[in-house]
Amino acid sequence: MVRLVLFDIDGTLINTGGAGMKAFGRAFATVFNIPNGSERLRFAGRTDTSLAREFFSLNEIEPTPDNFRQFFDAYVFWLAQTVTEMDGTTLPGVWEFLRELQALPQAPTLGLLTGNIRLGAEIKLRHFNLWEVFQSGAFADDHEDRNQIAIIALQRGSCLLNAKLHGEQILVVGDTPLDIECARAIDARMLAVATGGATLEKLKAHQPDWLVEDLRKASAQEVCQ
Repeated sequence: MVRLVLFDIDGTLINTGGAGMKAFGRAFATVFNIPNGSERLRFAGRTDTSLAREFFSLNEIEPTPDNFRQFFDAYVFWLAQTVTEMDGTTLPGVWEFLRELQALPQAPTLGLLTGNIRLGAEIKLRHFNLWEVFQSGAFADDHEDRNQIAIIALQRGSCLLNAKLHGEQILVVGDTPLDIECARAIDARMLAVATGGATLEKLKAHQPDWLVEDLRKASAQEVCQ
């Protein structure tokens, strides 16, 4: 029986209409005076910290703690604005699937496993009234590597439940091959959804336990038993 369900955010729960990428670009421009700084970056499945580090490398900027701090201070400022400007949406079936999970006789704890920094995740999810749904999580502030974030999410979920969780008791829900890799890093079950950038065929090649077009096609009872 699954006791902990860990959700990716972008492309899985919500589509912000590109608010994160736009906020990255504005932060690069205002802090480092480099316009179009996000155009060479690939965002899908990445952590915010690894993206900032790649930007620093491409532009010969020292990846110092102060430069990271300045960047992310500007990023969350711009994100709070851009998320209201863009035509974003909660993805199909998300609320229904969450309610199905909460209605199970032994409802699992719901958490986040995301490459967003924590405040960025909160800004995005509060905009869509989703932040309060989740009881735990791990973020790019915790580690730059997504697989390590998965381990931290597992540890926090275990502490919250006061139990040592094993792989079959954890379900990861995500939309990229990197999310599938995260699930494998903690031996978790994997529900892949083709609502982000990856096609059904591409996701299938990475052999998730379940694969659906969107969460309207997912059964909470089936994936949690």
